[in-house]
Order: sequence, then C-alpha cells, then structure tokens
Amino acid sequence: MPRNGKWYKLDNAAKIFPSAARGADTRVFRIAAELKEPVSGEILQRALDETIKEYPYYNSVLRKGLFWYYLDERPARAIVTEEKDPVMAPLYIPGRRTLLYRVSFRRNRLNFEMFHVLSDGAGAFIFFKELVTNYLRLAHPEAGSTGPTVFSSGQEKTTDAFRKYYSGEKQGDQLKRMTHTRAFRLREVLDENLQNHVLEGMVSAKQFITLAHQYNTTAGMLSVALYIASCIDLMSERERAKIPVVISVPVDLRQYFNTQTTRNFFGVITVVYPPVKAGGKNAFPAGAAAPSPDAKSAEDKAGSLDPLLADILPVVKEAFESQLTPEGIRATMDSYSALERNPFIRVVPLWVKDFVIGRYSTRTRKGVTATLSNLGRIRLAEPIAGYVDRISCFMSSYGMQVCVSSYGDKMVFGAASGFRTHNVMLHFFRRLTALGITAEITTNDYETR
Repeated sequence: MPRNGKWYKLDNAAKIFPSAARGADTRVFRIAAELKEPVSGEILQRALDETIKEYPYYNSVLRKGLFWYYLDERPARAIVTEEKDPVMAPLYIPGRRTLLYRVSFRRNRLNFEMFHVLSDGAGAFIFFKELVTNYLRLAHPEAGSTGPTVFSSGQEKTTDAFRKYYSGEKQGDQLKRMTHTRAFRLREVLDENLQNHVLEGMVSAKQFITLAHQYNTTAGMLSVALYIASCIDLMSERERAKIPVVISVPVDLRQYFNTQTTRNFFGVITVVYPPVKAGGKNAFPAGAAAPSPDAKSAEDKAGSLDPLLADILPVVKEAFESQLTPEGIRATMDSYSALERNPFIRVVPLWVKDFVIGRYSTRTRKGVTATLSNLGRIRLAEPIAGYVDRISCFMSSYGMQVCVSSYGDKMVFGAASGFRTHNVMLHFFRRLTALGITAEITTNDYETR
C-alpha cells in the first residue's frame, strides 16, 4: 500500500487504545442507519468515495514508533462490502497495515465501523451523517441537493483538540478513582470465542422524555438511573449493602470548546451509587419478571413513580452537576493530556507502554460496572430525512457499554459486550415496560435469558 507521506501523532485519548484492545474489547464502534428501502452497494460505494475526499485523515494505517504509535495516511480505497463478519470485529491487527474503518450493508441497514484510535463516537457521527446524506442524495436525485452537513476545514477536522486546549492547571482524578474502586461486576456468561454480542432495544422517544419529565430529570440521567436500578435487581442482599454500582458516562467535549475536530475529544464522568443506599428498595428479585404492564391502566402508571428510581436520580443528578462544570470539564480534559506530557512516560519504549497500559486498563475495568453513552438526538436535512427509519450505535466492550441515540420518535439503546446473556438489559426493559413504555428488542444471537 503506497504512502501519502503525511502522518499524525495520536491524540491523547487514542494513545491507550492500541495497547488496551484485546478479546471482545476491540475498541471498535459501530453506527448503523436502518433505511426504509434496501441499500444499494454500488451507490454506497460512490457515496463513500465522495465522502472520504473530505476526510483523508481517516484513510490511515496504525504504525509503531519507538515511543508511540502513529497514523500514516494512505491513498487506499476502502471497499464497501455486504456484511458477513461478526459485528465490531477487530480493525487493528498488529503487523497488518489495513485501514481502520469499514463500511458495509445488509438488506436495509447501512453500517459504519471505526477503530477508536481515529475518532470518538461524536466525531464519527460527523462523518457518518455526511456518508448517509451523500448516499440518499445519489439514490434519490429527485430529492434535490442538501448541501454539505459540516463546514469545517480539513485542518480543523484533524486538529488535536486535547493539545490545543490543554492548560495544565488541574487534572481530574476520575481515571485514578477507577483503579482504586471495587465496583459491582456483571455476572453474565462470557462468549467462549470473545466475540461481541449486541442487543438493540427501541422505545418511543416521546414517551421516554415524558417519563423523564415525570421524574423532573433529563433522558440521559433517567437512562443512567434505570441501568443502576437494573443492576441492583440482580445483586444479592450482601452486595447491595457493600458494593457500589459505578457507571462511566463519556462526555463530548465539543459542547464546551470551540472545535469541530473529527478526532477523539471526549471526557468521562462517573456516577457512583453507594452501597449504603443500594438497599434494594423496590428491586425486582434476580431472574424475576417486572410487574405485568397489564396490572395497571396507562393512566395509573403515568401517575406512579418507581421508588428505587426516585432514590437513585438525586445521586445521578449530583454527579452530573458536580462534574459537568467548567472547572470539572477542564480538569477531565487535562487528565488525558497529562499522559503525553509526563517526562518519564515519554521516554519509555513502546513495548513497555503496551504492557503497563494493558495492566492499567485491566485495573480500571474493576472500578466500573458499565459505560453508558448518550449521543442524543440525531437530525438529517429534509427531504432525505424521511428515507431513514432509525439510527443506532454500539461500542465494543469487554464488560458492557450502552449507547443511546434518538432519530425522530425512535430512541435506541444499543448494548454491546462479550457476553452471551443479557440479564441486566432485560431487567432494564422490564422496568420500562412496568412504567408503561413498550420496547422492541432485537439481538444478533439467540440467547436472551
């Protein structure tokens, strides 16, 4: 594969991903658009060829230097394929100089997968939105031109925003806390081949937001609280009294800094529901079904609040409000940048960094129960918006990661893990059903006990 001669340092968040990717945790995320018609592979290839011209940075391979990995831009052409591989299969394989993203389709679904080294979910959505727009414009020329979906320059798209906005004033301690905390761990059945299993649950966005308003909270906070409650459902009485449930919540830093970079630029906040509070108030017993949705009328359910959720939500709100401050956001961002600027770490050979970061990643997993990422409401320009039914996203994980996205009235919870069972997520949707919200659930396997 010939070179373009252009190379990029990894941004500060991306530096940990090559060393930490292993097993089911391939560090690959997936965005999918379900169209209202079958996808044409030929038109999708044309759309990809057109879109990538604005994002040549994505046409890079990952290479090893003496001290750090780096990205080497190549003129290779990514080929659209009909999906046959397992979801979120590895994109980075040491020793192979392959592109770090793939575009595929199957029936009505258009898929985009990317190795986290290139970008985070929000940055990838910028590319994906333009890819879908170009595809629908080519497939439906009668719909007219929609124009570009983003107006940033090529230089701004490839800006390392961590480096640009690093202040060095104060570093957050979220990463340190995760290595010193023993969180509740999910007890699911691990796939013997360490392949990713995904579960997609779709609800009415309008109904979910109405429910959030009944609790005087936001959709994002309610999602976190529901997941915590679903974990408590499966905890023993002893665990409820002694072990916290810890949810990691990625935050798109583009909301707080003036940048349209399509590289990684995110922080993380943590929500800790302490064991002294996790007494199991109104928890469904492990393995039991939630109360039947027919047990009450819709009017009765709308007027009743789940006491466990009502107990959890103030803890979630306090965590969001205390960490999502200008000072907290700055400290979180600087904590990622500090890795590169540590004079001792900078001179350590890469093979040593790989070993240390791998061990560090294993330790941080013990301090997190699951990760929940809310990508919010997604919009496409009219009239092409009408050709899309829903948009979903997933992030590979050794443990569990849930990504939330909304398109029109369809709110999708995409859960991905190396587990063959989905007990916590099934409790999540049982709780929603008990609160009057119907969920449509699909999975890429046959075991949903």
